[in-house]
Amino acid sequence: MKRHSLSRRLISSVLLIELIFAVAVIALAAAYERHAQLRSFDIMLEGRADSLLGAVQDAEDPADNVMLDRTGLQLPAEDVYEVRDSGGRLLGGSANWQGPDPGETDSTGDHIYWTRINGRHYRVLTLHGLRVVDPDDKGGGKPRHVLVVYGAPTAQVWHQIRNAIVFFSLSNFVLLLVTGVLMAWLLHRGLAPMRELATEAERISIHRWSFQPPDSAVETRELAPLASALSAAMQRLETSFSQQRRFVSDAAHELKTAVAVVKSSLQLLAMRQRTTEEYAAGIEVSLVDCERMEEIVARMLTLARAEHLTTGQQSAGPSDLAAAAASIAQQFDSMAELRWVTLKFTADGPALVPLSGEECALLCSNLLLNALQHSPPRTEVKMSVQTELNSVELRIEDHGDGVDPALLPHVFERFSRGDPSRSRNTGGTGLGLAICKAIVDKAGGAIVLESVPGHGAAAIVRLPVANSAAGTESIESSLQTTPSA
Repeated sequence: MKRHSLSRRLISSVLLIELIFAVAVIALAAAYERHAQLRSFDIMLEGRADSLLGAVQDAEDPADNVMLDRTGLQLPAEDVYEVRDSGGRLLGGSANWQGPDPGETDSTGDHIYWTRINGRHYRVLTLHGLRVVDPDDKGGGKPRHVLVVYGAPTAQVWHQIRNAIVFFSLSNFVLLLVTGVLMAWLLHRGLAPMRELATEAERISIHRWSFQPPDSAVETRELAPLASALSAAMQRLETSFSQQRRFVSDAAHELKTAVAVVKSSLQLLAMRQRTTEEYAAGIEVSLVDCERMEEIVARMLTLARAEHLTTGQQSAGPSDLAAAAASIAQQFDSMAELRWVTLKFTADGPALVPLSGEECALLCSNLLLNALQHSPPRTEVKMSVQTELNSVELRIEDHGDGVDPALLPHVFERFSRGDPSRSRNTGGTGLGLAICKAIVDKAGGAIVLESVPGHGAAAIVRLPVANSAAGTESIESSLQTTPSA
């Protein structure tokens, strides 16, 4: 795929726009210069034609005619002119004049026209004037109409116009060149924070997940959102990969232990010839270990499904958490009786939460099973569901040995069994609380485990009411203020 440079496109676009404006300016300047030069040229023609008109004098003849007195006239040699009276009689003219016949000129007014003389372009002015012969005579003298035709070469005019066009063209070319260089320098300097951000991003690898955006990118208003997004994305990816590596490592460890137990049991059976009863007992032990491996795999799949959706993305709910909790309490009532544990359930009414019915049941069953497994005989387990303004609280309390406060931050981690009272002897896999946390996080809620060693533990879950956005924002803060059990 061909790469495109944004800087080059930006510079090219600006220069193209400047070029279009430059051409327009040059065209307007050329038109104005032509108008100004021709206007000055026409004024010059009028002045010289007036000089010729002023040189027309009385011929001092009986007919009171006029004549052209060239004494004192200083006209350029390349100019052409002729002076005629009203009768068309030539009073005087230049030797190089090749103008039209007097009858072809406009006798009603002055005008200017173009012509070619000896291969050169001339601009010619026709001037109709009036001279008075013997103005001191009675009656004010005799008027005589005079036609002055005066032309001058326009080469100098076009030379001035060309010089102006060249000047404006060179000025705009220099301006375009300077603009291009300045834009390239400014863009190179302005994009330095982006290059620094890209350089820092290139350092990310499977062995280095830390990403610290440079200060220049953070302080740039346009790059700050991108730097913040990259930093947040890297943190999420690092967390995700760390969880994945930890999950694989923990799962491998758990399955390795279970496989080793099965293998050792089978090796023990194969060491010597045994009776039918011994083989049956060994196979039964192996089946129990296989069932444990099956339970671990099933729990891992459940956890993977629970974490499949992103945090805050709702499931197929809403579902009634109170109804699900009541059903689970009824199912576990027999187990509680066998363990000599009293199970009490209370709810203040329906509690709709953004979870599917299966997820509600899985959440309640995991937490209730955890409480029953760690409750000594003749104790009580309380399970309650309460609906507040924008949230629903599920609370399960037991009166077992509790959890060491130092281990509380790790109880929701996969395969966490730091507390001896919650060891493999209870039959757990260490994934129940991790599954509960994944379900609660997905619904935008929060879960905590509070405990006082020797006095039991309490699992507290707060979920937003279905279709309530305000409850989600206050759940974390409200859990932090919940008193310990």
